[in-house]
Amino acid sequence: MDLQQRNNVKVLGDGPATLVFSHGFGCDQTMWSYLYPHFTGQFRVVLYDLVGAGQSDLLAYDKAKYNSLAGYAEDLAELIEQYASGPVILVGHSVSAMVGALADRLSPGRVTAHVMIGPSPCYIDSQDYVGGFQLADIHSLLDTLDSNYLGWSSTMAPVIMGAPGQPALSEELTNSFCRTEPEIAKQFARVTFLSDNRQDVAGLTTPTLILQSTDDLIAPVAVGDYLHSVLPNSTLCRVANVGHCPHMSAPGACSEAMDAFLQPWARHGD
Repeated sequence: MDLQQRNNVKVLGDGPATLVFSHGFGCDQTMWSYLYPHFTGQFRVVLYDLVGAGQSDLLAYDKAKYNSLAGYAEDLAELIEQYASGPVILVGHSVSAMVGALADRLSPGRVTAHVMIGPSPCYIDSQDYVGGFQLADIHSLLDTLDSNYLGWSSTMAPVIMGAPGQPALSEELTNSFCRTEPEIAKQFARVTFLSDNRQDVAGLTTPTLILQSTDDLIAPVAVGDYLHSVLPNSTLCRVANVGHCPHMSAPGACSEAMDAFLQPWARHGD
């Protein structure tokens, strides 16, 4: 299968290392437009749509393959091999941060670093872990999504976005949710919100920047603290931002933190 067509791959910029941007649930690669242009002068930049999202090839969607995050991780590993050159840094938003961790496990040593934006290895509280939601809350959310996807999207997208002073961003995210094929979105939601990747991230030694909003309904600050504690080579940076999409609502703060972290791999002048 042609990977460019399957994942609507775009390659931009130039540099000694490659940044691969991987979007979150209900989004597509256009959500990176506030952030990625900052890096095209120093890095090769790869943008893509997860299968089932954006302008990806919907004919490539396989319910069995994508019934876990492993299917998306396999795709990402393939894209790295075909489109990345030099050191590879994965920039993953939300659930795609875990997709990146799984891809790293699939190809040990191929991924040089991670930038995880609003990551969460598990959304459900347990006895010794705070994920932000009770299991009953997640099931209620998924039931609502199943019964009225468009209504759920128009209600939840502004809550997920936050950014109370930037209503256009909520509209942009709502429109992205509504463009997604509902049956695919429903399955991806279940895969996302019922996933538990704590064992997959624990002890991962790849250098990792954890970028987290100070006020995020989906990935509360306790989740960032947890990831920082189990990723031995991690840096935790909290961005003053309300919402789950700081790469859209606070791109300047995100790029500043990323610049410092990515300095070892960036092009420094010609």
